[in-house]
Amino acid sequence: MNQKRKECVAMLLAGGQGSRLYALTKSTAKPAVTFGGKYRIIDFPLSNCINSGIDTVGVLTQYQPLVLNDYVGNGLPWDLDRTYGGVKILPPYQGQKKADWYKGTANAIYQNLAFIEQYDPEYVIILSGDHIYRMDYSEMLRFHKRKDADCTIAVLEVPLKEASRFGILTTHDDGQIYKFTEKPKEPDSTKASMGIYIFNKKKLFEYLIADEADENSSNDFGKNIIPTMLKSGERMFAYPFEGYWKDVGTIDSLWEANMDLLGENPAFSMNEESRGRIYSRSSVSPPQFVGKSAVISNSIITEGCKIHGTVINSVLSHGVIVEPGAIVKDSVIMANTYIGKDASVNHSILDENITVEQGATVGASKETDKGIAVIGNGCKIAAGQTVAAGEMISD
Repeated sequence: MNQKRKECVAMLLAGGQGSRLYALTKSTAKPAVTFGGKYRIIDFPLSNCINSGIDTVGVLTQYQPLVLNDYVGNGLPWDLDRTYGGVKILPPYQGQKKADWYKGTANAIYQNLAFIEQYDPEYVIILSGDHIYRMDYSEMLRFHKRKDADCTIAVLEVPLKEASRFGILTTHDDGQIYKFTEKPKEPDSTKASMGIYIFNKKKLFEYLIADEADENSSNDFGKNIIPTMLKSGERMFAYPFEGYWKDVGTIDSLWEANMDLLGENPAFSMNEESRGRIYSRSSVSPPQFVGKSAVISNSIITEGCKIHGTVINSVLSHGVIVEPGAIVKDSVIMANTYIGKDASVNHSILDENITVEQGATVGASKETDKGIAVIGNGCKIAAGQTVAAGEMISD
């Protein structure tokens, strides 16, 4: 037996375009989008891996990878800077026969079978790069072994009225899956797939190779691999997950997840280190400065911010400046953004490096129910300019 064999290797799908985040992903991959002031979305699965004892992670990138590649780097912030294993960026590459973009989630893993094989793992866990949650994957792996499963899928109980938005698994009492339906119109179960899979490596390779040979396949786990394995009678189980989990693939869900960090009893807390610390590659900034005229209520103010105005129910990343008379409410403000005197930012998401000049207005009260205003990276909102509720601006 290879002494350097890894029991489990993680493959993190981080190449999606994130088109539903619009201006926020125009120049960066979705997993690199800022979250919670000092984190990026990819921090969560990477932190979950190291907290679960998984020290070999392949990060599959494709769309606008530069920011993400630079952020992940050698993996040091997550203790994934290993001489054997650690974190590796895996972009599409030129093969002997042809060069291919990743065509689907299954094809992305297929193109990197050689990466997995070099560690000769018994198990492979497939993860997504656009979810906010804490999870101990080692508990899921123990469940997988106990059930003698070929594939285990993490599931979250969702309200029946929302089940049609997900891939739904129907199981026997022991958790064995006998039916999988992608976004059913009339769901017969409330067990929603979280897009987290553990496979026995041999089975995974077998089905990926067969799927790649099928010219009619979409090369997708949910559409092809999982249904084919079920049809073939493989042992497949649903692993019940309890806790906070949020797919932040839309503007609304990203805003909601940031708001879930606020309050005395937040729906999701970054401070519960007993349940696993979330690591990040934080920039080194001076402490926050709060001026005499500042009013701050129920907000997260990251290091390096200078606050002279009013900030209510908002999340501010490092280097944000709020000038006197400015009001920021119910908003997510990303790094190095300047909000000028007497400006108003309400129910909005502002990307990095934005300038909102004196007296400008961005968004409107969330009570108007007209949507979240979004400003893309590097934009300037001129003095006195108004950006309507629900409007999106990018350069």
